[in-house]
Amino acid sequence: MKKIFFLLITGLTVSVSHSQEVSDAIRYAQDNITGTARFRAMSGAFGAVGGDLSAITVNPAGSAIFNNNQVGVTFSNQNTKNNSNYFETQTSDKDNSFILNQAGGVFVFHDHNPNNNWKKITIGATYENTKNFDNNVFSAGTNPNSVDSYFLEFANYGNGGAPVPLQIINNNNNGYTTTYRNLGSDFPNGQYPNLSGYSAQQAYLGYQGKIIGYDNTTNSYTTRVPAGRNYYQDNIISESGYNSKVSFNIATSYKDRIYFGANLNVHVLDYRRSTSFYESNINPLVATETISNATFNNNLYTYGNGFSFQLGAIAKVTESFRLGLAYESNTWYDLYDETSQSLYTVRQANNGPEIPQNVAPDVVNVYEPYTLQTPGKTTFSAAYIFEKSGLISVDYSIKDYGNTKYKPTGDFRGVNNQISNELTTNGELRVGAEYKIKQLSLRGGYRFEGSPYKDGTTIGDLNSYSGGLGYNFGATKIDLAYSYLERKSNQRFFDTGFTGAPNITSKLNNVSLTLLFEL
Repeated sequence: MKKIFFLLITGLTVSVSHSQEVSDAIRYAQDNITGTARFRAMSGAFGAVGGDLSAITVNPAGSAIFNNNQVGVTFSNQNTKNNSNYFETQTSDKDNSFILNQAGGVFVFHDHNPNNNWKKITIGATYENTKNFDNNVFSAGTNPNSVDSYFLEFANYGNGGAPVPLQIINNNNNGYTTTYRNLGSDFPNGQYPNLSGYSAQQAYLGYQGKIIGYDNTTNSYTTRVPAGRNYYQDNIISESGYNSKVSFNIATSYKDRIYFGANLNVHVLDYRRSTSFYESNINPLVATETISNATFNNNLYTYGNGFSFQLGAIAKVTESFRLGLAYESNTWYDLYDETSQSLYTVRQANNGPEIPQNVAPDVVNVYEPYTLQTPGKTTFSAAYIFEKSGLISVDYSIKDYGNTKYKPTGDFRGVNNQISNELTTNGELRVGAEYKIKQLSLRGGYRFEGSPYKDGTTIGDLNSYSGGLGYNFGATKIDLAYSYLERKSNQRFFDTGFTGAPNITSKLNNVSLTLLFEL
């Protein structure tokens, strides 16, 4: 496992292990349809169409379709609503954000030599907010299982499959004072070489928060949560941030029949997530002290940058019919994680007073950088152009999420095996159409994307509908688009130990406005 450093207000640093999850990899590997309003109105079906600033991000040969220089900017308003069903209790939450979604330009250099078959070269640069992470989810319900299973899993198996030694998470180990911040550091005489520091931290929180105790007879950790199968739970997730891409494009045209292009892409990722999980025991109290309620807070900040490239070609089979083929490489991210945690519990015996326990380390875990390789994508496209009256376009993309990998692979063998076992190859279908009435353009589109998970339910299929219009003033164009997206998911609050997951239906409404200028 990888090591990390803890930054404290005192400046003390130590190293410890951390556990990445499949859900983290999927978050950064999935794409959204973003870009110009025309592109969004037609659900991104532009692989064989080209001639649009965002079409370049699907097939880089698309910039060679331009006849004139063009620059543009797009603003979007995104509204997300999440409906949750957690053990038959219905809740909902929503978020709204306004962003600069896209900006860029393409410059066309014509060759007027009639003897030269290479008719032009185009150079372009575009910025796209490829994923807006702003999102809120609230879930609540009564679970027959307690969060104690999360802490027990780490405590009983975090030491290379064996229990975390009690002296590690107790306050004193032969004179060595153990705190949350230095768990996972080098203990005297090289003790505990198989100890996962991240697991030790979770065990420490559970033990110090009195959710779990230690049984000297069985040499294992046991729960201090009363049995009864009635635990009210709610979970608040608040996400923010973005994943952006800057593309540098070059393309050319051969006899104005075949177009070739390439992109070099720089990715910038900034993601923040705060979660607050609350559990209240609604079972009868017993004679001994047991947990009445607990609040478990987790914060994650992931940031870094990445690199990818794209190659593409478009062929005019006839004046009206076009075919396109594009390949997008893996994206190689260099990422950094920062995390912090706290746990507040209240325990109580029958007819006894409430006894609070606050485990708040005030520690930010700053991890060593690691690499995330997200999968590449191949896109096949076809389009039929009705002279100047409109077009119909279809794209189909294939992406193997099972090829997602954390690196160095030796440090992440467990989660990489989990990715390979749980994720699969999926297809994405995009269909778009445009109809022109003089200067006015009417547009519509549909998008379907299959689940990246083999079970088809952890993250379900995606369905999206879009529409829009545009008006051509000559050297200036204005486009407006509306898109609706719906997707279901069933992801657990905690990836380890804990059972029970809310059924989430996410609905996203987006309105985009683009201003384009021909130079």
